[in-house]
Amino acid sequence: MDRLDNTIRPYAWGSTTAIPRLLGVEPTGEPQAEMWMGAHPGAPSRTARGPLTELIEAAPERELGTETVAKFGPRLPFLLKILAAGAPLSLQVHPDLAQAKEGYEGEERRGVPIDAPHRNYKDANHKPELICALTEFDGLCGFRAPDEAGDLLAALEIDSLKPYVDMLHAHPEDAALREVLTAVLSADPEQMATTVTEATAACTRLGGPHAPYAEIAHHYPGDPGVIAAMLLNHVRLQPGEALFLGAGVPHAYLNGLGVEIMANSDNVLRCGLTPKHVDVPELLRIVRFEASDPGVLRPEASPDGEEVYETPIDEFRLSRYVLPQGTAAHELTLRTPQILLCTAGSVQAGEHALTLTPGQSVFVPAGEKAGVSGTGTVFRATVVA
Repeated sequence: MDRLDNTIRPYAWGSTTAIPRLLGVEPTGEPQAEMWMGAHPGAPSRTARGPLTELIEAAPERELGTETVAKFGPRLPFLLKILAAGAPLSLQVHPDLAQAKEGYEGEERRGVPIDAPHRNYKDANHKPELICALTEFDGLCGFRAPDEAGDLLAALEIDSLKPYVDMLHAHPEDAALREVLTAVLSADPEQMATTVTEATAACTRLGGPHAPYAEIAHHYPGDPGVIAAMLLNHVRLQPGEALFLGAGVPHAYLNGLGVEIMANSDNVLRCGLTPKHVDVPELLRIVRFEASDPGVLRPEASPDGEEVYETPIDEFRLSRYVLPQGTAAHELTLRTPQILLCTAGSVQAGEHALTLTPGQSVFVPAGEKAGVSGTGTVFRATVVA
């Protein structure tokens, strides 16, 4: 079992206080957006034996187990994060596995540099995600029903939005959502900026269900993503609740602290709320234009106390243990690799009883004896092999 030393990413949207508060340290005044736990080449976790990437490269079956290597290859298939949003992240979607493979191979054939700002596919993998709230957590997830989105826009009483309102009320679901998103992202930038400014004032005045969009616009004045965001469901998670974000589902995290786990990929197509490249034709190929309930997840408890967040993919499996004072130790040994992350209290992990306090984590190689005891909350990340 290896104690992890993890990199904190200073993205501009990050909260300056949430991760320091979790870790019990003084804020630096700089954004601290994400703490990465895993073997992503961009910021691998460090151990006393060396970077986790190097440990896995040197002995993949010892670290990951034969079943994991057989199913996913010689790499850790997930990345675990603590995510602290102090401002909205970009509105985005992720491709499915076939789309990612096709997109990556196409850009490789065309000779698009891997670090080019207009490159969409950094790898050939999909990027399903799960976010579990540690604090109250706001986000956008999936399309509203077109009629509902039309009513939300109509209430703003802005002439330039009336064509979108008419489309949303008159056309079938897929066509309505596709046509409006296409129109918003393809509109004249100056005219759209004026519309967004008017919409911002109206959302501020109306409040209620419009209030989240006024806040988004405060961070991204004039961005067409503000109007695109109004097509999506607004969700407020309570601590312990989660969202699963599958391929083609537009989403954005707005505010809050959470534990996030994802397949190990960097493939993102942006829809707005960003100064970065937006590839509208490719985006429209990836987005699933269907209204959906956000599907808030609550963990399913098993007899041994493990609370599992069920998802339909195998690259990751997230669960947690909430350990009251005086609880007996929980046996966690698996044939697959694990990362254990403490988010509350003080717990002891493994045969050598490594103490973990909030924000601290360990990597458990496949088959290594593992258990947790103490008083607190521990998240467990592994794979389905």
